[in-house]
Amino acid sequence: KKRSFHTGQISFRESAIFNFQSLLTVILLLICTCAYIRSLAPSVLDKNKTGLLGIFWKCARIGERKSPYVAVCCIVMAFSILFIQ
Repeated sequence: KKRSFHTGQISFRESAIFNFQSLLTVILLLICTCAYIRSLAPSVLDKNKTGLLGIFWKCARIGERKSPYVAVCCIVMAFSILFIQ
């Protein structure tokens, strides 16, 4: 179910930033993608450990170190998207 925000004559649809479940899905996909890229080519993410691109390195580290928890979150999110929505 999509929600609309009305301000005068302009209507804004709810985006992934304002929808908490979509935001969690995007974060989980980012963590899993970064961990997968780092497993294939570690030098791509390891050279950018600081700055804006350091976010991807940090996501890869979270995916590697907390992989059982990330996997459980992915399964719960997939179940929620497929059967609850």
